[in-house]
Amino acid sequence: MRIDEVWDLLVGTFYTTGIWAMSWKYPVMWAIAFFFLYLAIVKKFEPLLLLPIGFGIFLVNFPLVPLMGYTEEGVPHLIQFFYHYGLEWEIIPCVIFLGLGAMTDFGPLIANPKTLLIGAGAQLGVFVTFTGTVLAGFTLKEAASVGIIGGADGPTTIYLTQHLAPQLLGPNALAAYSYMAMVPLIQPPIMRLLTTREERLIRMKQLRPVSKRERILFPLIGAGIIAILVPAVMPLMGMFMLGNLMRESGVVSRLSDTAQNALMNIVTIFLGVSVGATMHAEKFLSWKPLLIFGLGLVDFAVCTAGGILTVKVMNLFLKEKINPLIGSAGVSAVPMSARVSQMMGQRYDKKNYLLMHAMGPNLAGVIGTAAAAGMFIAMFS
Repeated sequence: MRIDEVWDLLVGTFYTTGIWAMSWKYPVMWAIAFFFLYLAIVKKFEPLLLLPIGFGIFLVNFPLVPLMGYTEEGVPHLIQFFYHYGLEWEIIPCVIFLGLGAMTDFGPLIANPKTLLIGAGAQLGVFVTFTGTVLAGFTLKEAASVGIIGGADGPTTIYLTQHLAPQLLGPNALAAYSYMAMVPLIQPPIMRLLTTREERLIRMKQLRPVSKRERILFPLIGAGIIAILVPAVMPLMGMFMLGNLMRESGVVSRLSDTAQNALMNIVTIFLGVSVGATMHAEKFLSWKPLLIFGLGLVDFAVCTAGGILTVKVMNLFLKEKINPLIGSAGVSAVPMSARVSQMMGQRYDKKNYLLMHAMGPNLAGVIGTAAAAGMFIAMFS
């Protein structure tokens, strides 16, 4: 073999590696990936989501890796396959809602239906951020998809964004799941700021027992009302109510167990890796995704405040006062925000048990966020 042939072979081999295509943007994305992995592994903030998201970010931020995109023959690469059939076709968010429904106990919401108002009030940030995002130069569809981040509901954010602004799916989903994971850091300062010590010490009566008949009827009635009022969001809420009916009926325990565990775990892996893999350096390191993260934080803070302020207004008219700390659970980060309400309540009174009371607005927040998403889809699709 001649020297020039050897040289051409070496050069050709070199160009099959990613070394020649490296840029400063890739190490920046590695740092972001390691941050999410740190939150998942060291801080244990939502590790089931943040670990695959962080690793997905890491995987795709190397030059020439055949993970996202398509071959010359039009065949999707590995993670592109998960993304296309799972997220673009909106299958994964709906399957996750099936699993969430099978895990959900609607008893606290049925026992205290007033908490539906708290879940509605906690959507304040969605509409405030929608307005601010439009003023920041986003289109109406993009603003709607960013505004829903404050509801702290990852599947709903993905579902709405895929409908209205699929080009923002990566940053929107990443922001939604990030703030869900950081609920214990973000919410307590807002809760202290907006409540007095006397309000934090309010003790609420134990919730009444909820009958099996009520539990079975709730998903049927709930699905019917949502289908009539907000039909656009029924792929999500229909699966949610089906999962809950499987749980409460008690006759399909195998199906309920599969939805809660095996199926939920499988789609969570595909969801996390697919969301992370959308965060390629060329797309993420620009002004719009970075602004989305800032707007998402404001959105989440205003939603938290909206729930608390709704309780304070309700207390003006109620004989039996509600502890405003449960208002922060009006965002649909189930059950993290309810646990934060419990933690804050016990910080001021060790014998004050707010967890089950907070689950009412927490579940109402799931419904409220989905209703807001359905409204946006109806308005802008």
